[in-house]
Amino acid sequence: MEKNVRRSKTKYLIIEIFLLLLIGISLYVFFNYQSKLDNNKKEYSKLLDTYKEKEQNAISIDNELEKINENIKAYENIDKEIENTKKTYFETAKQLENDIINGKSNKKIAYLTFDDGPYFNTYKVLDILDKYNIKATFFTTSVNGKVFFEETNDYNYALYKEYLKRGHTIANHTYTHGIFKGLYNNVDSFMDAVIKQEEHIKEQTNGYITNIVRFPGGSGTAGSLKYPIIEALRQRGYGWVDWNAYDGDGWDLRTVDEAWGYLRKSINEDIEVFLFHDYCKITTDILPDIIKYLQDRNYIFLPLFYESTMINK
Repeated sequence: MEKNVRRSKTKYLIIEIFLLLLIGISLYVFFNYQSKLDNNKKEYSKLLDTYKEKEQNAISIDNELEKINENIKAYENIDKEIENTKKTYFETAKQLENDIINGKSNKKIAYLTFDDGPYFNTYKVLDILDKYNIKATFFTTSVNGKVFFEETNDYNYALYKEYLKRGHTIANHTYTHGIFKGLYNNVDSFMDAVIKQEEHIKEQTNGYITNIVRFPGGSGTAGSLKYPIIEALRQRGYGWVDWNAYDGDGWDLRTVDEAWGYLRKSINEDIEVFLFHDYCKITTDILPDIIKYLQDRNYIFLPLFYESTMINK
């Protein structure tokens, strides 16, 4: 009997131990699973946050792209508006030229042109023109290289955009200006210098196209090549222009009085193309007085344009 009781106790003890082990294992499995589940939830939450962040970023990028596209369209419209404004402006200028030629207007036109730049002194010329709200034409060349040879070693390329920023016309005066260095050897040597300067202007202005050229030294300097060159220019879409008024700053100009003497004697037309050089200190000093002098004689100031009667085509 006593033996049976011991057996029974032992049996129950084994059962209890087994149950305890089972409960322990179950609790271990449960808590381990719960821990993994919590970790998975945390990872899922992080992934969800990351997804939401990326989704917001994607929305933000889409919004930015949409704004950029809107700005591009706006800029495209601005370019069209500028072109339309220029077209209307030059059509009006052409009509004024015709009225002056036909005696229907008492106005006169002064086309101020500046050769051989850019120069550091050009900034002073631009400031004077700004003061009187006058637009001019700058016949540019690269003969002076990348930097100004007067006063500063800064790069002069910035002036190309400055011309346009201030509303002036850029024209082509050949890349080399090499009157005595092979420019007029033949038609090809001249046109190579024109095309090279054309590309240089485009590069420095992000695409500005000019269709006006001036022969270095004037068209007469080309001698017997003048008319073959003119034909080559015409085929490339260029017109050319000399001048009919000047202050003599392209040669050995010594005094202000000398400059005024040349200027007064040369002015005899209702439409004048003035030759100046934006390196000349005398021209820069008297430019405000030249402007007033011409205004008093009923001249208005315009930049040259391809359709002008003064442009030979």
